[in-house]
Amino acid sequence: MRLFTAGPVACFPWVLEEMGKQMFSHRSPEYQEIHMETVELMKWFLNSDEYLILVPSSGTGLMEASVRNGVSKGGSVLVTIIGAFGNRYSEVVETNGRKAIKLVFKLGDPVDPDILDKYLGEHPEVEAVTVTHNETSTGVINDLETIGKVVQKYDVMLFVDAVSSMGAADIDVKKLGIDFVFSSSQKAFGVPPGLAFAAFSKRFLEKAYEIEERGWYFDIPLYVKYLEDKKSTPSTPPIPQVLGLRATLRKIKSIGKETWFKMYRMRAERIRKEIRNMGLRIVAKEGYESPTITAVYAPEGVSGNKIYYSLRERGIEIAKGYGPLRDKTFRIGHMGHITDEDIEILFRELRKLLKDLKP
Repeated sequence: MRLFTAGPVACFPWVLEEMGKQMFSHRSPEYQEIHMETVELMKWFLNSDEYLILVPSSGTGLMEASVRNGVSKGGSVLVTIIGAFGNRYSEVVETNGRKAIKLVFKLGDPVDPDILDKYLGEHPEVEAVTVTHNETSTGVINDLETIGKVVQKYDVMLFVDAVSSMGAADIDVKKLGIDFVFSSSQKAFGVPPGLAFAAFSKRFLEKAYEIEERGWYFDIPLYVKYLEDKKSTPSTPPIPQVLGLRATLRKIKSIGKETWFKMYRMRAERIRKEIRNMGLRIVAKEGYESPTITAVYAPEGVSGNKIYYSLRERGIEIAKGYGPLRDKTFRIGHMGHITDEDIEILFRELRKLLKDLKP
């Protein structure tokens, strides 16, 4: 099956090779060396000189950790919503005993910084702003630099869900003034699921120390303590995934970040060009298209689900539409190990399929 999914994605060959190693203790000197090298490589990749942890979890676990560790019990969070995963952040805020002030934008649009500025001025009680950097349901990427400048005016913390952007989009933590940014292994890094990671500021950690009942599994100060004392994690880490992530980060360092980002950028541009040449419409507003996934409106009279299942029969797995656009769209992921031949076959079969399905 050729994978053009929203994740998990097809793993890079060097990842699969590295993950085939026999297991060893996560408390051994051998693992400690691997863990710390991976942490330092990720800090280099994100230009972070404060804190970074690896966590056995999905990305959503660290979404919850940002709330439980970074916002006072009963405190307010301004949640920017441009799609389904912004909605998820608001649910995580509220189910953890905090108040979500929702700022919702039209599907396909990014966060409007002027409206964000206005909302922050009207809500001085806000302790943090959450941003979905790359909204997987619509294929929209937000401009973190502009958003960050607005948030910094109000001296509140900025939390960034970068699950489907980190690894394909340049995220400079220091430059952007991000207090907590998280992602996971199964997207642009081309590693199987099971490992999450977060970079965060000293300000965030100081806030976490003040908060009681942070829980245990996602207690950020506990992860910092284990990193400093044991060069590992409080519970057993997914060693194969850490090895796979280290392999990808080593690869990126060997070829340079700009070369890596260019690979993703050119792949995304090629896929969007093919889509438009077929006369199909892309959900994302022009200029805010994701480097990792493209949401496409299905032709009139054809359901997105029909396209998904029909392509599966031809050996190609894309992603179904998600959230409110579930029936009207389908999504093409461009993360992980995808070859030029894979892209050629995808669009050859998609053209045939749409011709056959034409009402």
